[in-house]
Amino acid sequence: MANITIIGGGLAGLAAAISAAEKGARVTVHEAHSHLGGRARSASAPYVTNDGPHTIMDNGPVWHWLLQRGLAGRYVRLSFHEWTRMRFRHQGKLRMTLPSGYMKMCWLHRDIEVPIDRSFQDWASERFEQQTVNEALGFLGPILFDGDPGRLSAAFVWERLLRVGTPRFPLPSRYFIGGWGTVVERMERVAKQHGVVIETGSRLTELPTDGPVIVATSLASARSLLGDSSLDWPSGTSALLDMAVTRSKKDGNVSFDMDEGGFTSQYSDHDPSLAPKGEALFQGAMPLRPGESKNEALARLEKLFDLTTPGWQDRILWRRDGVSRGRTGALDLPGLSWRDRPAVDRGDGVYLIGDAVAAPGILAETSINSAVHAAELAVAAKPVTRRTAVGSLR
Repeated sequence: MANITIIGGGLAGLAAAISAAEKGARVTVHEAHSHLGGRARSASAPYVTNDGPHTIMDNGPVWHWLLQRGLAGRYVRLSFHEWTRMRFRHQGKLRMTLPSGYMKMCWLHRDIEVPIDRSFQDWASERFEQQTVNEALGFLGPILFDGDPGRLSAAFVWERLLRVGTPRFPLPSRYFIGGWGTVVERMERVAKQHGVVIETGSRLTELPTDGPVIVATSLASARSLLGDSSLDWPSGTSALLDMAVTRSKKDGNVSFDMDEGGFTSQYSDHDPSLAPKGEALFQGAMPLRPGESKNEALARLEKLFDLTTPGWQDRILWRRDGVSRGRTGALDLPGLSWRDRPAVDRGDGVYLIGDAVAAPGILAETSINSAVHAAELAVAAKPVTRRTAVGSLR
């Protein structure tokens, strides 16, 4: 029976623990903080917010992995009524429907061959009107959290447009009732039911030497722990704004800013447990452009709220803003794909997982896909001779 150590108790670490324990391994999870979850955490009431969207797509294998283990819990999708209230900022105005050029691009060209080695901007501008390309790039803002998605690999961008940005009902997004925190609680419970030992407040400064190790930290922490400066990959940067306002029938639900790349969503509309009765909880995101400050991005985001949430400044009850930097999933540049990211198998019984490693998926999907793969490798690995500890986790 394998004795596996997992460093990091976030979404990836807990998924790896469950997967390995299901296969009969003895698993210990070390989490440096006093609580589990990593970036997949939810704030405490009265305003239950998350570090970014608490959503996952149901058109991929990760969703079924969660369902099969009862980890999804209670969840919702946008109802038809909410779907009809979705709005799109286009040429300075809110509209109820997507631009016709964008819709034709997504529906009529789904099966075209898209290159990896060219940027989306260069490739798409040869096939579609530039206005349509700009609309697609604007829609990608809340999907990639990046202020310049046109520079990314055409194949990388196209896959996300087809999975997330194709107009249809029902949408593939599923929202966890209570936010990411409820998912983490269920994962902790299931892991313990399988015999996983979870130690919080346990910061490892070097790799254990008595068996396979799965490193489930950010790439920055993994660089130090593994002593490997090559562990790096580009990620998006966005300004985030959470706010609670008194409820109004004029408030929007989900709004995409196809001009600026921003996004606003009234999360309490489909999950009233996130805010007190009579209040609406919103989250907005605006990708930072090259050289742009947080305050400049927030100013652009507030202009979007002016359209989607009329009079919000006079109704505001609570506000929190910040920057999501280096924690929004991997971005693939031209010539690169997910297979070129830092490898899961680092050799000598060490494995690396998270949202920026060599595994497929969108955002949280990559974390879970890499976790399941690493668990399979760790359980099947031959006994590890006592390795020399390297690095330190600072």
